[in-house]
Amino acid sequence: MAVEVGDGAPDFELKDQHGTPVKLSDYRGQKDVVLVFYPLAFSGICTGELCAIRDELPSLGGDDVQVVAVSVDSMFSHRAWGEQEKYEFPLLSDFWPHGAVAQAYGVFDEEKGLAVRGTFLIDKQGVVAWKVINAIPDARDLGDVRKALSELSQLS
Repeated sequence: MAVEVGDGAPDFELKDQHGTPVKLSDYRGQKDVVLVFYPLAFSGICTGELCAIRDELPSLGGDDVQVVAVSVDSMFSHRAWGEQEKYEFPLLSDFWPHGAVAQAYGVFDEEKGLAVRGTFLIDKQGVVAWKVINAIPDARDLGDVRKALSELSQLS
């Protein structure tokens, strides 16, 4: 079942690339969250997208916004990829139970066993303020994310 705009964002706890547990609710009341689901580390489109996020992070809302990226890859894959690409934001492993968080957000492709390109903007109250879901081969547009963050900041 897909999470819709206006819904409370399902909370979760996953380990980041360093093995540190990260809970979505840890950001509640403090930061808006850009929650990015992606298919697989080290793949071409995913690397391009996350490098663009890394490079444009300051223009995506600065200190009031936390990017959190999630895939079914293992923590160890995330660590190697994160170090290679110099990602500073959490890369969370939805490895086991396999894809459970992606399933909770309605972005898990059962046939392929991985997440599609879902992007959710979660406000400081923990509510989904905006979302877009792209098919696996279709890269997301950071301009859309930037616009949604701008609109959200005007409401705050």
